[in-house]
Amino acid sequence: MTDQQYMELALEAAAKGAPNTWKNPLVGAVVVKNDQVLAIGYHHHYGQPHAERDAISQLSKKQLFNSTLYVTLEPCNHTGKQPPCSDLIVASGIKRVVIAQEDPHQIVAGKGIKKLRDHGIQVELGVLEQAARRLNQHYNFFYTHKRPWVCLKKAVSYDQQLGYLGQRTQITNQAAYDCVHQERSRYQAILVGSTTAIIDNPSLLTTANTDFPPIRIVLDRRGRLLQHLKIKVLTDGLAPTWIFTENDNFLKVSLPDFVKIHKTNGDSIQAVIKTLTEQELQSLYVEGGRRVAQSFLQAGLADEVLTYVSPEILGDGIPAWQENKNDYQYHFSALADNFRIAGYKHV
Repeated sequence: MTDQQYMELALEAAAKGAPNTWKNPLVGAVVVKNDQVLAIGYHHHYGQPHAERDAISQLSKKQLFNSTLYVTLEPCNHTGKQPPCSDLIVASGIKRVVIAQEDPHQIVAGKGIKKLRDHGIQVELGVLEQAARRLNQHYNFFYTHKRPWVCLKKAVSYDQQLGYLGQRTQITNQAAYDCVHQERSRYQAILVGSTTAIIDNPSLLTTANTDFPPIRIVLDRRGRLLQHLKIKVLTDGLAPTWIFTENDNFLKVSLPDFVKIHKTNGDSIQAVIKTLTEQELQSLYVEGGRRVAQSFLQAGLADEVLTYVSPEILGDGIPAWQENKNDYQYHFSALADNFRIAGYKHV
């Protein structure tokens, strides 16, 4: 087998960690010796051993001696929730390390590679790099651009309506619903405006099995939720809820511990992005209505657009917001009788 084929095994293993690595990247590792795969490991869960440690722990010192390690992301060289993987690799007797991509996190960035080379280990970088980067798109974007990746999602009728004014409108089918729930699990925060929170009363949860459900964010500049304190995101306790508001009265109300109030003065969109960045949350899934989406577009903070199109015609409804399609590359997929259109901004 080739280096590329062994790295493909590592990438397949890495994907198994989703969605429980949370702020940590998905990483896979494969140990090979004499053209035989001796161990495959991956990062299973946030706070647990990294992929390199998972693979190396399966083998004896004799098996590891003069072997090759394939890993999808540069080994760390610092102590966090786990000790440095670079030290473990050096101590193991591995003679060659093949890495898909350098870690963009400033605490790692090149330091793990340098440590290995300084100890006489042969390091090769860039094998299936683009595939590795796609695997951790949000992580890579966050530590490169110093802000979270923002995805705008909308569901529209065939005549480009979002729904009927003042009432919850079911537009898409079960296949689209299931797809959205899986998408939510790939994001660390989900955002809606106060109108969506009040009219639709969504839980903003995911059906995916994860220990780290996305943080639910509601933009409520005026404090409209103060008249709707029984909605799900303020009562169910199933995930954290953050409210961004200019209304001081929120600070006078007794709310459950899982609800956190963020006072803003002015642009709530920038306040959200600033807070998420400070908390090292790498991705935001925006499910708000027309005004919320347009605010992100006008601020230049839409990196991806997802549109679900139903064959239904609503007629007199709320017109959908429109992005500048020249900024995006589109692809399509069918979901039963609905269509999913994804747009990726050039960055």
